[in-house]
This record gives sequence, structure tokens and C-alpha cells, in this order.
Amino acid sequence: MFIAVSDFVNKIVKGKTCTGCGLCVGMDESGESYMEDTKYGPSPVISNNFKIPDLLFRACPGYHLNYPELYKDFYKKYPDNWLTGHIHSVYQGFSNEKNIRINGASGGILTHVLIHLLKTKRIDATLVVKQGVPSPEKARIIVANSPEEILSASRSVYIPVATLDVLNKLEPEKKYAITCLPDQAAALRRLQANGNEKALQIKYVIGPYTGTALYPSAIDYYLKSKGVKRDDRISSLKWRAGEWPGYLEIKTSSGKVFQSKKVYYNFLIPFFVTNTSLQSMDFANEFADLAVGDAWSEKYEKLGHGFSVILARNLEMSKILEEMYEKGLIELEKKDLNFASSMHGHMIDFKKRGSYIRNKMRRMIGKKAPSFGYKPENISFSRIMVELFISSLFLFGRTRLGRMIILIIPEKQMGILFNKLRLKWKAISKPVKRKSLSDYKVTIFKND
Repeated sequence: MFIAVSDFVNKIVKGKTCTGCGLCVGMDESGESYMEDTKYGPSPVISNNFKIPDLLFRACPGYHLNYPELYKDFYKKYPDNWLTGHIHSVYQGFSNEKNIRINGASGGILTHVLIHLLKTKRIDATLVVKQGVPSPEKARIIVANSPEEILSASRSVYIPVATLDVLNKLEPEKKYAITCLPDQAAALRRLQANGNEKALQIKYVIGPYTGTALYPSAIDYYLKSKGVKRDDRISSLKWRAGEWPGYLEIKTSSGKVFQSKKVYYNFLIPFFVTNTSLQSMDFANEFADLAVGDAWSEKYEKLGHGFSVILARNLEMSKILEEMYEKGLIELEKKDLNFASSMHGHMIDFKKRGSYIRNKMRRMIGKKAPSFGYKPENISFSRIMVELFISSLFLFGRTRLGRMIILIIPEKQMGILFNKLRLKWKAISKPVKRKSLSDYKVTIFKND
């Protein structure tokens, strides 16, 4: 059975809940659909000759991707911890290969694991997101067939990138590993749980903890605030250049170079945060075999370089990590389950409770919002008020008047001001946002 293309377009793309994951394009058996770049990230263009199975409606993360149901189908049980998902092992660690660690976003673990999977012939190729393809300011998923190609794509990307449109391009009989975001990993697992042959060619799914992403127009405004003219094209863009935690670096064709510390260019978030960032309830990449995040703490920041929070979600991935440790490839330190979320409580709450509140508010005013089949229990009135304040800032930030602030206040002053306000806000809201987070429980329901 194939779905009506009009239903898909109207409910997902026009409803502005599309995550740009590329799943619909990757599932189109006609091979004629494609993803196009827009100011809101990648968007599907569906061919009139489309052949998309109705499984899409169960797998699309912008529609009704039921997490509890997927947990039952894929892991055979619900997670013990709904904040970070099903976990087999937790570690803190980093790559022992200097080049990989320096070039990696947080310790180089994801990059080094991919290289190890390729070298040990567990896979034939990797599917990785690379900045600078097809042009410096854009990013695409590529097929990497060598360690060098994997390493060239090792740095973070903070704009939306379609990954699942690659499904209909996979070579028969080949085995792959893929790096992808939480919504993309969950969508892929739904296909695998339902026996999709292309999806089953992907043997390993790995990915980062994922908080917020930016619309591509964020860079346009950033350069405009620097007085860069439109004809002075970007020649190079790195979201986290240099050593951890890195800095935004943009070079233009005229030879200009702009750099901004990560904690400073975060001021772009209130103005250009993506809808997907605000609607997804998955922070810790709950359906990735391996999920990795920055180890943010005063201790690790003083030490410098990059340290990773590492979650292995099954026995096989735990064994792969231990194998790499025994060979001296990576450094590992076993941690308890609390370590998985201890340094990211603010963002976990932003996703697990904040996204639910935001999605509910969208429905209340007649807008569409995805459903994930569960909701947090006992959300306090004060937590709702905090979210109303946050959402109001995002709404104002997206207006023309709001974005004028970027053009008026110099980037350095804006970055310093935003960082101070961010830290102040975290301190003020922490009691409300962290309240009962350690005892987080959910109510499971069927999607309508």
C-alpha cells in the first residue's frame, strides 16, 4: 500500500513539523524524489511517480513515531530510565590518537569507532555527515570508504542535514554504519523493526547527544552583522575549529576570517533554533548503538582537550569499546548510570519536559505537532511558566525586529552578554527545571 502524497505534504511539510531527515525520499521506490535546500534546512520534493510504503507514517519523526512501541519492538522492553534510554554500559573517555581527538568534536570517540569498524571489516563503508559539501556553507551525508574520508568528516555540524535519503542509494549486499541525529536513528530503527531490507543493511547506528540546531540563515545574519557583502562568498566554515570545545570559524573569498568561541556564538540559538530542536523529546540519541556527548564539567574543562560521555546500548557495542581500549586505541573509564545525564540535566529537561509542553502549546493554538506516544508525569505549574517564558523569547527572536538585535549589537558584546544571561538564567531556573528530574516518569498512550 502506498500513501497519498498530498497527505504527506499537507500534514508534515506544510504543517512545519518536518525534520528534514530524508526518510520519505529514502523510502521512495521510484528513486525520483529528492531533498532540496531551503532557508529552513532540507525539505523533500516528492515525485509524481512516488512509491512510498505506508510504513512511513509509523516511522516519520515529524508525525507519529511512537517511542514506547518502538522500545518494545526493538529493545523488547521499556527503558529503565526514560531520560537517557536503554543503556548497557556508561563510560567517560577519549581517543588516544592525537589527530582524531583534536579533530573530533568531543574526544573523537565517534570518529575512532567508525574507523575501527571499517578496519576490522565489520562494515564495508560508513555514512557520515560532512561540512563543506557541496559548498563550504552546506553539509551532506557522504559514503566514506576509508579512514581518511571518515576523519575528514569528523567535526560537528549545527545545521539540519538529511541522512536517511541515502537509503535508496545503498549498494546491495554491503554493510554500513551511519552517524545520525536522534530523530533519524529512531526512524531508522522503526524501518529495521519492520524488516525494511535497505535499513537492515545498516549494521551500526551511532550518533551524538543532540540539543539545538540552527537554521542555515543564522550564518547569513552572522556575516551580515560583520558587514560582509553577499558577493563575498564563504570559502570555509567550521563549527568547532581548533581544540575542544572549539570555535566557529568562517573564511570568505576576499580573505576575511571570523572566529567566535562556542559559548559566544550560541547567542544565535534564540533567533534561529530549528523547529525540530523544539519538538524532539530525544536528547541522548536513544536508538543509537553508541551515543556520545561532551563531558561538560569544570573538571574536564580545566583539563582541556575533549572528553566524552559514552553510552553503549547493547553488549556488542560494549565489547567493541572494550576491544579498542585493550588495544590502546581509546581511553575508557567505567561510570555509573547517573553519569549519562549528570552534566546535561538542563538540556535533558529542555527536551523531555520542555518539548512536550511546547508541542502541546502548538496544538492548543491550532498548529500541528508530532506525537511520540508518551508524556511526562506531574509537570508543575512553575515548569510550564518557565517554558512559556522560553518560548516567548524564541518567538520574538524569530521576528524581523528580534533579529535586528544581531545587526545592532556587535558579536563580541552579544556573545559575552548572552553567555552571562544564559548562566544567570540557568541558575534561576535550575530549581524548577531540575525538580523531580531524577524521578522522571512517563505516561504511555496510543497516538491518535
